[in-house]
Amino acid sequence: MAEWNAYYQNEDEDVDGEEGDEFEVDYKSTGRDSLVFLVDASKEMFISGEDGEPSPFDLTMQCVHSVYTSKIISSDKDLVALVFYGTEQSKNPRNTFKHVYVYHDLDSPGARRVKDVDGLRGENGAQVADETMGSGKTNLGEALWCCSNLYSDVKLRLSHKRLMIFTCRDTPHRGDSERDRLARTKAGDLKETGVVIDLMHLMKPGGFDVSLFFCDVVSPPEDEAELGLQMEPCGKLEDLRKRVRAKEMKKRSMARLNLCLGEGMNVAVGVYITVRQTKKPNADKLYRDNNEPVHTKTRLYHTQTGSLLLPSDTKRAQVYAGRQIVMEKDEVDVIKKFSDPGLELIGFKPMERLKLHHHLRSALFIYPEEEAVTALVPQREELDEGQVQIEAPGFHGIFLPYADDIRNLDAPQLPTASDAQVEKMKEIVHKLRFKYRSGAFENPVLQQHYRNLEALALDLMVPEPIEDHTMPTVKMMDKCLGSLAQEFKDLVYPADYNPEGKTAPKRKPAEDAGGAEKKPKVEMSEDELRAHVQKGTLGKLTVPVLKDACKQFGVKVTGTKKQELIDALKAQLAK
Repeated sequence: MAEWNAYYQNEDEDVDGEEGDEFEVDYKSTGRDSLVFLVDASKEMFISGEDGEPSPFDLTMQCVHSVYTSKIISSDKDLVALVFYGTEQSKNPRNTFKHVYVYHDLDSPGARRVKDVDGLRGENGAQVADETMGSGKTNLGEALWCCSNLYSDVKLRLSHKRLMIFTCRDTPHRGDSERDRLARTKAGDLKETGVVIDLMHLMKPGGFDVSLFFCDVVSPPEDEAELGLQMEPCGKLEDLRKRVRAKEMKKRSMARLNLCLGEGMNVAVGVYITVRQTKKPNADKLYRDNNEPVHTKTRLYHTQTGSLLLPSDTKRAQVYAGRQIVMEKDEVDVIKKFSDPGLELIGFKPMERLKLHHHLRSALFIYPEEEAVTALVPQREELDEGQVQIEAPGFHGIFLPYADDIRNLDAPQLPTASDAQVEKMKEIVHKLRFKYRSGAFENPVLQQHYRNLEALALDLMVPEPIEDHTMPTVKMMDKCLGSLAQEFKDLVYPADYNPEGKTAPKRKPAEDAGGAEKKPKVEMSEDELRAHVQKGTLGKLTVPVLKDACKQFGVKVTGTKKQELIDALKAQLAK
């Protein structure tokens, strides 16, 4: 699949994404993800657990803080909101809804919002929340109605709309049928507009029974077991983070194309990125007086008159065979588009024909789309023990190399290892093997970069320390290998070989205070110099010795190269 936009991007087009990315997500065509945190602010949420465990409210704020910071790094174009319900104070547009406190509107996350959430964490945060919002009457229906208005007020195109309810109460209205009915009605209205409602149930004595009320409010889960009595809700931050991450991380298609299986047989497919290299974001230019972002605009002016040129006044040109071919912009656009975007099936190849050295860059994933790529490699669906999908069924789009991309390399001739050495290395490799997961190794340079930015934005004294998972665990490796490493050394290296030995001793500093000790100047007689000339051994002398000889016999030289010094001395002695 040729990436036409990568090479023929129109000059007046503005593309979102990082410069130099292999694949870019166009938010203008796919839309942005949006996430609303709807948090219960009742008194039950502020009760700490046993053995000093954090309260459900503190646990929720830590999770929100984690999502905010990850959004800033991974997808800062997405929109996030934080809304509390069951509060004593009310704060929402036009204060239409009682006991609903909109802490953050739907907008991109930033350092200011992270600081606001930090202020609600811990014991001091609970006191701030009580003074700011308080705990009052609960009306989940009006809270959902308020969230619906937040979505309506957004003028940007949204691809995924998700709302997460955090609560430790399975009956928020305590049996009030009227408020229950209003909440179910508003939840249905939200789901009809494409909003996915998820429930993040927290610790509750006796278990959290979803079937009492929330089964009619949340979107249908993939696992029906989530609708019953939950005896082990989230009580730890990491468990809550995993649940939020699993539900919040939606797959956004990079493009939607038609896959032609034959004449008149087209299937709509979505193109997804499975693996993408993380890079440092581009630096933003800021105005030095107020630190506001600087927006650049390009204007074309006539070189002779200085008048502003309109797009219709400019033309494109291409030199071909020594002649300048002038074209209109419309003609250039027509040349660029030689066919409609899409994929066409031209045949099948067995898997063994696809070699590892054919890999050029990250592959794409092709999945059927009811809404409206290269070699296709099929993949079966895989489920784990809990019947959760690990691998989705679909096709991988592999970028195949052209003929000039494949080169033959002349491998150097090196000594061949013996059978005993090969077998011993096989044992070592077998001992050190582990299941590789790309997510287990974070880029330490990027992590430190974002820690520094976080400390700068949040006014932290010291950046949060990072753990470099790319460094080898030497102690664990030594424990796994045992005596194998020494046995391999005995097979490969000679008995007196010392890999940690120093090849040359360091120069010892001079004992006096004058620094390094200088070698004494060697005086050479004229007879000794003539003897070197006759024997042809003048080239064995060092450059400093030759320079001293030139000075000694008054030889003038124009350069400092060794051969120039030798030629000057020969010419002087030949006189």
